[in-house]
Amino acid sequence: MTLHLVRLPVDLNALARAADNRGWTTGRRLAFDEGAALHHLLGETFGPAALQPFRLSVAPKRARGSIYAYTSVDPGELAETATVTAMPEVVAALSPAALEAKPMPTGWRSGQRIGIDVRLRPTVRLAAAVAPGKGDGATGNHGFAKGAEIDAFLAEALKHESCDMMEATGRTREAVYRDWLAARFGSVATLEEARLAAFARTVAARGGKGQEAPDIVVHGTIRIDDPARFAELLSKGVGRHRAYGFGMLLLRPARNIPGS
Repeated sequence: MTLHLVRLPVDLNALARAADNRGWTTGRRLAFDEGAALHHLLGETFGPAALQPFRLSVAPKRARGSIYAYTSVDPGELAETATVTAMPEVVAALSPAALEAKPMPTGWRSGQRIGIDVRLRPTVRLAAAVAPGKGDGATGNHGFAKGAEIDAFLAEALKHESCDMMEATGRTREAVYRDWLAARFGSVATLEEARLAAFARTVAARGGKGQEAPDIVVHGTIRIDDPARFAELLSKGVGRHRAYGFGMLLLRPARNIPGS
């Protein structure tokens, strides 16, 4: 089975119109979860999970960008399927006829170092309920129920007397997210270094409701420890919300680390 990296153009204005027409917007007009909209449109056009994981890439203040995705489906078959199934508004938003693809390598090596660029939602589920005001007011006026999905940084802050004390001990947001990502690689790869390249809070729309959640980009370097499982991880992505535009590992040249 050959894994392909594919690219599709995306028109954000047309994507927003398609989402609004389908009732996928939350709150004010055109405030919507782009990842959720793409999840549904890609599935209905190319087949469920055919282009997954994926990553939306748009330059600041631009209305056009690209979707990158990994797929095990032959690119010619994807194009043929879209020719038959794509609705006119999807053609306007995604231009499926312009799909580009390249095969990914198959011969990963143990010890191979690779740079990564990955967009993540670093969240965890709480093992126990948290009362309002815990952790230097980190919860605000609201507590959290057992099983609630919250920011990994906030989850750690709730275990400390205050957020200031947490940062004083070196548990910065970047450090917490780096450890969160390293844990998701497990024994597949070692995260040698990671930098928080971007942080925001964006809408996550699930079940007809919209909730803000952390949205980060991490640049870093990994060392492959288990080549077979790395190939599987590359095809599936890392972390949570992989079906909605998070967790896709874009590969870059490895960064030279002083002293390594």
